[in-house]
Amino acid sequence: MSQTAGSSGTSTGTPPGPADTTRPAMATQLITEQGRTTIADVVVAKIAGIAAREVTGVHELLAQGAGGTIAGLAQRVTGGDPRAQGVRVEVGEREAAVDLKMTVDYGVSIHQVADAVRQNIINRVQAMTGLTVREVNIAVDDLFFPEEALPPQPVEPRVQ
Repeated sequence: MSQTAGSSGTSTGTPPGPADTTRPAMATQLITEQGRTTIADVVVAKIAGIAAREVTGVHELLAQGAGGTIAGLAQRVTGGDPRAQGVRVEVGEREAAVDLKMTVDYGVSIHQVADAVRQNIINRVQAMTGLTVREVNIAVDDLFFPEEALPPQPVEPRVQ
């Protein structure tokens, strides 16, 4: 569902709480005279994850904590949706907070990449949901060195 352009009115929703994309999502409800729009926390997390990955210098977003590592592995094996990986959100009635962990490319200005990620997330979430993003906390936990990336090894056929 999406919020209708030009809708106004009071917002009500669930009380703010941490959103972990591995548990059932809380949802923000926007109520107008024309109807109700519900935005799940996972939707906000996906918007933030995509917005972060749009910034040059971001190599990847990292799973949050030990549970996130297991969830990230399961996602890779099962082909699950990785767009919210590495992102945690807390969504209230009219505001959101975002936490993310990422790896950046070696040689980039980390503070400039972090500032660009923060601004892109704020802009995208606000434009798409109408929520005000109060904070975006970024943890840069690793560097990516392109020369250390292993090229894919050709698979030799077992029989000819």
